[in-house]
Amino acid sequence: MATVHVNDADFDAEVRQSATPVIVDFWAEWCGPCKQIGPALEELSDEYAGKLKIVKVNVDENPEQAAALGVRGIPALFMFKGGEVVSNRMGAAPKAALKSWIDESV
Repeated sequence: MATVHVNDADFDAEVRQSATPVIVDFWAEWCGPCKQIGPALEELSDEYAGKLKIVKVNVDENPEQAAALGVRGIPALFMFKGGEVVSNRMGAAPKAALKSWIDESV
């Protein structure tokens, strides 16, 4: 399952109302570290298919949710369970570190 692009309008439906845990990747096209973790997030999305959903929110096009969550730098990853943030991390990281964070949080 590939990552899904989400905007401010469908954020609640795709993230807060999801039956499965969701990781939200706040990113921007110009952000080098965001592009660096993109392939790892795609792979993790496939590995956790059915157990976890990974969505991407472009902060330049959809600033509302990022502002509401206090995102000050990107990439910023937020884990939602039951509509609430249960964990977050900032900055790029290797796939193994992202996987470890997911396993601890899910």
